[in-house]
Amino acid sequence: MAIHDLSAQLWHERELLDLLTFKLEEEQLLLTAGKTRWLSHATREVEQVLERLSSAGLARAVTAAAVAHEWGLPEESTLRDLAAAAPDGPWAEILSAHLKAMSEQAALIRQLRDANAQFLRAASRSTQETLAETQSSAKTYDSRGRAARLDGGRLFDRDL
Repeated sequence: MAIHDLSAQLWHERELLDLLTFKLEEEQLLLTAGKTRWLSHATREVEQVLERLSSAGLARAVTAAAVAHEWGLPEESTLRDLAAAAPDGPWAEILSAHLKAMSEQAALIRQLRDANAQFLRAASRSTQETLAETQSSAKTYDSRGRAARLDGGRLFDRDL
């Protein structure tokens, strides 16, 4: 039965959502600690989990279409539709529990994503401000070839 495959795929997808949550929290810890050295690694890991989630979502959609077909529903039926139309037995409750858990996880992931984006914007702004403060003023060279600070324009009147 395709419903057993669908349930297994939903469990797998939930595990990937948990992993994504962990990776986003890990990224957030790096951002709050100022450990930008490892940020690219954490971001790459988040992207890898997202790719795996995309593949799992596609596999789930195919299996859900097969379940919908078995149950006499349109193939584009959602998980909510499948839970509502489940035959007598535990499947309505199981599918509803999966839907609830995945919805809650998605909301948490959105919060983490938004918080991380806010941290990144603040870090970028701080970096820009720091760079603006550390830019040295224009320099020139003295008669020995050493850099000398140019404190302002100087006018020389050669007629004096």
